[in-house]
Amino acid sequence: MKMRTCAIVAACILAGCGGRGGQALPSAARMATVQFTIVIPAGITPKYISVSTKSASITVNGGTPAVVSCTASCSATLQAPIGSDTFAAQLYDAAGATGNILSQGSTTATIAQGVANTVSITFAGIVKSLTIGSAGPAIVRGLPSTVPLVIAAKDSGGNTITGTYDQPVTLVNSDTSGATVLNVSSVSSSAAAVTLTYNGDNSFSGTTITASDASSGNTPALTIANPCARLTTPSRGLYPCDLQYAYNLPARTRGAGQTVAIVDAFDDPNAEADLAVYRTTFSLPACTTANGCFRKVNQTGGAIYPAPDAGWAGEISLDLDMASAVCPNCNIVLVEAATASFNNLGLAENQAALMGANAISNSYGNTEFLGETGVDAFYNHPGIAITVSSGDGDFAAGTQYPASSPFVTAVGGTRLSVAANARGWSESVWNTKAGEGSGSGCSAFELKPAWQTDGGCTFRMVADVSAVADPATGVAVYNTYSGPGWQVFGGTSASAPLVGAAYALAGNTANLVYGSYPYAHTSALNDVTAGNNGTCTTAYFCTAGTGYDGPTGLGTPSGTGALGSAIGATTALAAGAQLETLEAAPVERLCSLPAPGEAACYALRRTDLP
Repeated sequence: MKMRTCAIVAACILAGCGGRGGQALPSAARMATVQFTIVIPAGITPKYISVSTKSASITVNGGTPAVVSCTASCSATLQAPIGSDTFAAQLYDAAGATGNILSQGSTTATIAQGVANTVSITFAGIVKSLTIGSAGPAIVRGLPSTVPLVIAAKDSGGNTITGTYDQPVTLVNSDTSGATVLNVSSVSSSAAAVTLTYNGDNSFSGTTITASDASSGNTPALTIANPCARLTTPSRGLYPCDLQYAYNLPARTRGAGQTVAIVDAFDDPNAEADLAVYRTTFSLPACTTANGCFRKVNQTGGAIYPAPDAGWAGEISLDLDMASAVCPNCNIVLVEAATASFNNLGLAENQAALMGANAISNSYGNTEFLGETGVDAFYNHPGIAITVSSGDGDFAAGTQYPASSPFVTAVGGTRLSVAANARGWSESVWNTKAGEGSGSGCSAFELKPAWQTDGGCTFRMVADVSAVADPATGVAVYNTYSGPGWQVFGGTSASAPLVGAAYALAGNTANLVYGSYPYAHTSALNDVTAGNNGTCTTAYFCTAGTGYDGPTGLGTPSGTGALGSAIGATTALAAGAQLETLEAAPVERLCSLPAPGEAACYALRRTDLP
């Protein structure tokens, strides 16, 4: 592809200057002295020539080049044969005709005796690359947008050529799904308005746009990457976009005006600062005390916080980050109980309800106990979706409370991995090893809700639904009070706030009857049919299968249709970037085993990663 300019004033050639008194030279010599001058006007197009030219080389008939310095002009005294000659010049961006060739040109001229000869050379930019780039914000999957594109040609010095192309540039968009559309298929000027329009289809996973020119043969490309491409920091763990795509959630366009409450014990002094880092890193909208999105209170709604606790601080970071990942437009309330007693946690639960929460997440519990039904009142808040972790000790640990309360949605855990299938992801029961896996079981004390119809348990069965919890396929979390910053977490402490925030995203919690909604909308769930969390007499108590089972309940969200709203993408999602997973990741439990009447958090932190 050539960039042409006629504005470089060419060579002025004076023949016969070296002869005797202007007389013709003897016929045997047939040579004339030629004064060759190149003038480079300041306003020339492309402008990079006048800005960057430092030297030139000039040849006659392919002979030894004369090398000259240039500023606004450059000249050389040459010997040229009388008659037809070929003059060529190249402009360089460094002294001594070194560096990159910025422009070049040649012409044939007839040199006559005794007259001044003028020769015009049209210089052409040396196009080494033809590029296309984005001048606008990155495409966010699920969010309709229009992105301006920029076409540019660069010379061998890396300078952008700003003139008009003399060959059309053809643009091709590799996306055939219809999610993205170019407004033009070819351009003939770098100033042409080129845009890529994205319709917000959740199935969009990236596209490559090529720009090619017939004369140059260049075919460089602009890749509008999967919006969930890996970052340098954090490089490990599932990102918000991974979770949104895996569970088909309209996170970017829903959730405004909804509030997710997080109930935990003790204080995380760095909660708001850590949350800000997490949200900034993943381009989520700011959620701060100053802008009214974030509130942190004690169990009575005050600002005198309980004592800090390293284990629970990690839990708090995990819960806040998961709520942000799934519902970035939701407001967040963090209610910190004075201790991990069920009484104080229950009072914090009531406070969250008083503060207008649409969903309340609880990532803690203990083995069921006599008298737990007397604690149920703390979780009885009609019109608020209350999610509770099912536990991290697998089936052998026994049914956990308050997951077994009939007033909550009990959330189990899965192993989530990218897969070459229509969904782009696969899930199985989380079961790392004995004593580490999704909790499940049949309650010994809680009556069976009317919406549960499994036949093997006459009391309340845990769980209802599930989401990712395996630390080996865990989530990225930012925690500085009890950690170095970026870490990978797992446990049903991750799945409970994830589902809680998805309830808020659905925007219909006022019409929910406790945990009943998923049972009437199973088509909007991913049925998990593989894996187990131990051994049991009644198979579905601990083994996944078609339909309901204990470890994963009815399955994992596919949109928000099972959580109160039919909003959600209807097309299969492409997977995010390939994630590193381990068969078994070494982990630590953030909260020690609880005493009677107290709860432990269910957060697990991988110890094999920084």
